[in-house]
Amino acid sequence: MKFNFLFKTIVVGFLVLFIASCDKDVNEIGAGILGEDHYGLDKMERNVIAYSQNMGAVQTNDLPINSLGYYNNPVFGKTKASFVSQLQLTSTNPSFYRTPANIVIDSVYLYVPYFSSFQSTDATSGDSTYSLDSIHGANEIDLKVYESKYFLKDHDPSTGFLQLQKYYSNQQSDFDSNTGVLLNDDNRNIQDSTLIDNSQNSKFKFSDKQIKLYKNVGTTNVAVKERLAPGMVISLKKDFFRDKIFNAPSGKLFNNDIFKDYFRGLYFKVGNAPTSLNQGSLAKLNFANGYIRIAYRDNLSATNTGTVRRVIQIKLGGHSVNLFENDNNYPGYVTPNPTTGDQKLFVKGGDGSMAVIDLFGGLPNNASNTELQAIKNQNLLINEANLTFHIDKDAMKDASGNNAPEPNRIYLYDLNNKRPLVDFYSDFTTSSKTKYSKYVHGGIIKKDSDSRGTTYKIKITNHIRNLVLNDSTNVRLGLVVTENINSPSNANLLTPITNGAFQTKFVPVMSVVNPLGTILYGSNIPVGNINYDKRLKLEIYYTKPN
Repeated sequence: MKFNFLFKTIVVGFLVLFIASCDKDVNEIGAGILGEDHYGLDKMERNVIAYSQNMGAVQTNDLPINSLGYYNNPVFGKTKASFVSQLQLTSTNPSFYRTPANIVIDSVYLYVPYFSSFQSTDATSGDSTYSLDSIHGANEIDLKVYESKYFLKDHDPSTGFLQLQKYYSNQQSDFDSNTGVLLNDDNRNIQDSTLIDNSQNSKFKFSDKQIKLYKNVGTTNVAVKERLAPGMVISLKKDFFRDKIFNAPSGKLFNNDIFKDYFRGLYFKVGNAPTSLNQGSLAKLNFANGYIRIAYRDNLSATNTGTVRRVIQIKLGGHSVNLFENDNNYPGYVTPNPTTGDQKLFVKGGDGSMAVIDLFGGLPNNASNTELQAIKNQNLLINEANLTFHIDKDAMKDASGNNAPEPNRIYLYDLNNKRPLVDFYSDFTTSSKTKYSKYVHGGIIKKDSDSRGTTYKIKITNHIRNLVLNDSTNVRLGLVVTENINSPSNANLLTPITNGAFQTKFVPVMSVVNPLGTILYGSNIPVGNINYDKRLKLEIYYTKPN
């Protein structure tokens, strides 16, 4: 018996060390790390209590990634995501030598690159092909780019300017009532001005085509001046920028602190396109990589009237706000039951919903938790512990059989203390795709042969060991979708979640960034139900001492 105990311990220890030392890619299949036999370890299952919780409006200022577009999710309904950004001059206090009326503006365009991967370049044409990432849907949207006249503050005056200003996903009316000039009402194609196609406004579409800018826009057989990776390229009003930049009052371009109050930003407002009233497309974008480029001709200097071509670049930077208008449909949704748990868990990003999970019957006080105490009394060696979340595949499609897009990863965290679990910190595994790092801790979707998700598994071995061996507090756990598990920071909820004496007013930022959702089987599935074995439960693999 002693040999058997020692052998099991050595085998498991070796496997954990081996796995932790590997640096491999983890794809969307999310294959199990240790397999399913667990090498003959004993297993126990313990019930948990899990229920859904709506989040309401969430803090969306200064997100690392933002959503833009209009998308009708087959399951969760329609989402319109608009965006506001401040602007910054790349080079401040520029000098102009001609009068504003005599400066020749060749072009003013906005460029925001998409998340894309280079594929290949044609040796003859020089054209490159790309594949796009983080775009849902393939239809047109109505995109309006306005001058924003709403000033985004650094600090909150209601706190005596002691705290940073927060902006929330439901504040669209504030920006709607503070719009300036519509800047993208030019119906010419930016790459060929002979084409009238509304592709920059009412028929905007996210395209995987390489951007080619020519020396003479609208002519044929001319050299390509510049090639850009796929992105949003929109021609903006020249007369507006002639007045705003070249005819700016003295001192308004002196530095960016002054400039951001003078030119307060851009407002990207999204609606459904006339050609696609019920379905559009939505992209995740890093607007901080975007810019406005003004190409113009001026005198060489104050004393030299020779002509020179110059460029002013204004980057999208400073503060920003993402604005959401959501249906947030939840098919089969019932009022959450924190006492007995729910049959289904609705977990959706943005300003959607999360799941709340209580282990061992939901009693945070270890001393009065008889189920947890019974495990502690056995002095077991905890080899592995995990929560496996089964996806309700039927619920993840609409009545016509259209599948909803699925989040690649979910994230489990300490809801009481708004921080990751110890298993997050102790997992040093990495991947060439950074979003799949910490793959031993898990939460990565596992897919079936039909490329649809089946489960998410999250290992919480060290968390359970601390409860059993170190008398750690049995905290409530939160479950959300995540865009990137490597960024565990938090955003505020406009209205705190309250359940008895328990309250939380935070949600992980990377859940706000991800607009997707999933429906999971919960903990309260009756015995005899066909899906009883898919209920959420805590699985513990252990070795008994002799």
